Amino acid sequence: MFVCSCFGVTEEQVKSHADAGACTPRQIASACKAGTDCGGCVRRIQALLGRGACPRRQPADQREPVLAKLPEAA
Repeated sequence: MFVCSCFGVTEEQVKSHADAGACTPRQIASACKAGTDCGGCVRRIQALLGRGACPRRQPADQREPVLAKLPEAA
């Protein structure tokens, strides 16, 4: 079934991009242009992505600092 008729993007294509890591309608748009013309499909894309599509982020104060993982400069 087509999600975006402007660019001919199907539900399966959106799901495939989501499986590859696209978690937001903007990321889906970057991958396949869906949602960038008339915008009528953005709500459908949001519904396909669902609330659990992306891992939840931890607050910054509860994570290990990113710079701590970098190797020491020589």
